[in-house]
Amino acid sequence: MTTINDIAQMANVSRTTVSRALNDSGYVSEEARERIMKIVEETGYIPSQSAKSLRTKRSGVIGVILPRLSTETSTRVVNGINEILSKEGFQILLTNTELDEKKEIEYIRLLKSRNVDGIILLATNVNDALIQAIQDTDVPFLAIGQELPGVTSIVYDDYHAAGDVTNMLIQKGHEQIAFIGVGEDDPAVGRVRKQAYRDRMKENGLTIKEDWVTEGDFSVESGYEAMKRILRASKGTKPTAVFAVTDRMAIGAMEYLKEQGYSIPEDMAVAGIGASMMSKHVTPSLTTVDYFNKEAGRKAASVLLQKLKKENLNKKMELTYRLIVRDSV
Repeated sequence: MTTINDIAQMANVSRTTVSRALNDSGYVSEEARERIMKIVEETGYIPSQSAKSLRTKRSGVIGVILPRLSTETSTRVVNGINEILSKEGFQILLTNTELDEKKEIEYIRLLKSRNVDGIILLATNVNDALIQAIQDTDVPFLAIGQELPGVTSIVYDDYHAAGDVTNMLIQKGHEQIAFIGVGEDDPAVGRVRKQAYRDRMKENGLTIKEDWVTEGDFSVESGYEAMKRILRASKGTKPTAVFAVTDRMAIGAMEYLKEQGYSIPEDMAVAGIGASMMSKHVTPSLTTVDYFNKEAGRKAASVLLQKLKKENLNKKMELTYRLIVRDSV
């Protein structure tokens, strides 16, 4: 295996000169640099990451904590993160909590022990234990999806997005609108989107029937069961529209409605949030909100790179969104 000493000997220069050429640090004549780089290319020499870490005091690795590996949102965000970081010579180390709050804290500590240069968390909850774990890391840290106290956070505009979905349904003539949310331990999806729905309904003088406000757990199956509960609780008057806070739950609701003989959107309009691939291909195509998740990943990576350079940043940065109106309404 070729070493840096071998490169130095073949190029007839010192080991220090090779190191400067490879790391683009310090003076190296153009002739010597070209000679070194040609030998590096011919031999396929790869600098030792551990040796580089000792020099730069960096590992070249960014830890990314995901709530689930299997979701489109996670995939898009990670693609955006990797696109930016790979150009800067960083690798990413992925961890998967499966929505377990305890694992979030475990992985923060684990990543710190692995000497990562920074951590990006796709956050699903906000609690004191999580905030304390972040403060204890003393590693550049960034959250996506939730506003965490004292932590640089990139958030989606959940309130206005959910409000726009509700208003769109109202403008299409719907007054009886059901709602499928998630638990309020997820502030952004569970609390903010529900509050937007409630506020828009009240502003338009519409009654919110509490039997039509229910929860799922993000899955298609939970949307199916939530829609079942809503219809079973409807005695006489039934909703004419349902707003689910994720596409997967909206698609589950559509599945149950179809099984019960409902025509969408003639008997029941349906809308979600997430702009998933499934949303385009279900029948009818699902009205949804695109949060530009890949761009969120790019933004997060860029901001973390700024943090590594000790630049002063705003604690909260909000992203844009796009309402996509399709056949389901």
